[in-house]
Amino acid sequence: MKTQLAKKGEVERKWYVADATGQTLGRFAVKVARTLMGKNKPSFTNHVDTGDFVIVINAEKIKVTGKKMDIKKYIHHTQWPGGYSETPLKDLRIRKPGHAVRLAIRRMLPKTRLGGHMLSKLKVYVGSDHPHTAQKPEVLSL
Repeated sequence: MKTQLAKKGEVERKWYVADATGQTLGRFAVKVARTLMGKNKPSFTNHVDTGDFVIVINAEKIKVTGKKMDIKKYIHHTQWPGGYSETPLKDLRIRKPGHAVRLAIRRMLPKTRLGGHMLSKLKVYVGSDHPHTAQKPEVLSL
């Protein structure tokens, strides 16, 4: 028996919608990242993007446990002197409500060009409306 490897043109992609209401940030991000990578399919291949499209709605209603709202910090550096900045999760959720979900998922994907292609299939929306009804997305079971 030979191992079947997926090829770029043979991958069939589905659309899924995931509701983040009341979900824990890390556990939710793991399930979405696995779907984006295609690890939930039997045709998963490391060097081919076999994942599906995922639409995340209600990203502002995600929850975190413990004291993470005050303690967790997102660090950014511009690579210029004095360009270091820290943003607490509490402030990030006020300024950009869906950005924490996007960052958590992005950091679970591969750090290669392939990971960038996987991230482009992620659509994060604040609120329950999204413009992808024509794709007939299925509900992602979490």
